[in-house]
Amino acid sequence: MTTNLTKKEQSHERIVDVAARAIRRAGYRGVGVADIMKEAGLTHGGFYAHFASRDALLVEAMQQASRDNQAALSASMARRMSKGDSRFSSLVWSYLHDTHLERAEHGCVVAALASEMTRQGDAVQHEARRRVNYLVEFVRSALPEGVDPEQAEVITATMVGALQLARTLGGKAGRALLAQTREALIQKHQPVSVR
Repeated sequence: MTTNLTKKEQSHERIVDVAARAIRRAGYRGVGVADIMKEAGLTHGGFYAHFASRDALLVEAMQQASRDNQAALSASMARRMSKGDSRFSSLVWSYLHDTHLERAEHGCVVAALASEMTRQGDAVQHEARRRVNYLVEFVRSALPEGVDPEQAEVITATMVGALQLARTLGGKAGRALLAQTREALIQKHQPVSVR
């Protein structure tokens, strides 16, 4: 949490942080205002001092979840790249890491919510599309030289879908699916060395 904020700003951040984890753990329906406020240590009645609506909270929660995931993904990629992995390989390994099977509340908001996005209100759907486009652009920025930039959409869809299916399978089968997807993506898109 950021320092030098007013008490109201700190409370607002706390609510958004709790909601950002909750939507990834339990979906949009898992974000009940009363439960979020309670987990944030605040009273239910104070909600509307911070948000115009539940959808307004969901939009901010998606944005925060995306920032949290971006920071974790970038840190993991940096560790892998410092050991010699390419940016693309580091992205694939970091996104499709086994730890994301059990810890959905700390993972990708797109993978956690993709199947629910179309059933939300306009503001939430708009933000959901922004999160998908942001993820596609992040993948595009990691593509090896020579890979068609249009492949970013396919690679993103493959990673998100693989993570969703691996979570559904769970355990050994889920880990195997992640490993197979990592191998296939990296093998297909690694740069060709010129001799």
